[in-house]
Amino acid sequence: MKKVGLIGLGAMGSGMASSLRRAGFDLYVFDVRLDHARQFCEAGGTVCKSIEELGSICEVVISVVVNAAQTEEVLFGSPSSPGLVDSLKPQSVFVMCSTVDPNISISFESRLAEKDILYVDAPISGGAAKAASGEMTMMTSACAAAYEKVNPILDAMSGTVYRLGDKAGIGSKVKVINQLLAGVHIAAAAEAMALGLREGVDANALYEVITHSAGNSWMFENRMAHVLAANYEPLSAVDIFVKDLGIVLDMARASKFPLPLSSTAHQMFMQASTAGFAKEDDSAVIKIFPGIELPKAVK
Repeated sequence: MKKVGLIGLGAMGSGMASSLRRAGFDLYVFDVRLDHARQFCEAGGTVCKSIEELGSICEVVISVVVNAAQTEEVLFGSPSSPGLVDSLKPQSVFVMCSTVDPNISISFESRLAEKDILYVDAPISGGAAKAASGEMTMMTSACAAAYEKVNPILDAMSGTVYRLGDKAGIGSKVKVINQLLAGVHIAAAAEAMALGLREGVDANALYEVITHSAGNSWMFENRMAHVLAANYEPLSAVDIFVKDLGIVLDMARASKFPLPLSSTAHQMFMQASTAGFAKEDDSAVIKIFPGIELPKAVK
């Protein structure tokens, strides 16, 4: 059985590592929160004290960190610590699961190729619950040699693995477009609920009607349930969409392609972030609307 490493035991990474453990892989994990990693491994798996240690052991390493900057540090290190490339063996595989600019993903693949390390562009979607149950979606692109080494690992973590091309960047482009839709849908759902509250419509009644009507969306149904419960504990934080819609706009700007809805949604998340809701659930974008009284938690 392959020795598989996973870096980043956040909401998604913990679920993915659990899926690998259930599937019987020889699992090694690293997280900057060492106590959190030790707690995770009480049910199985091995904690590594450093990225260097993990890289020296594993043939495949999956990275589930927040953004491109953290992925860069994982791979190539910092002034105070070495990166993964210093310890991975030739023909090892690095699976990059963060949402990043597609051009950065292409650059990662090229720089790793210089070290004879294979690369899989593999952004993920579906949320923490689907990651935990092994039912999330992966949008991947990689060369045939990389796929040959990781196909059983990808399948163990996902309900659906889309194999979109033979080089990095394609998976990330599809993920960026998914984030465009997700961010715009959350912003639109918040605006609709806010208008309903402003007009004196009962929030629960509005939710019931919309979720059984043509105006419904998966994001309205999921995120406005958080608003009704006044539960803004972050499964996906406001600042995630500040970042992801920023990537969407950067990608379009490079080809001078207009994205009016994405621009407006990005400004809404920026406003929520600067108003103090950056770390709250992304449904907290509704808090930017003035003159409304949001539902309160039931005690």
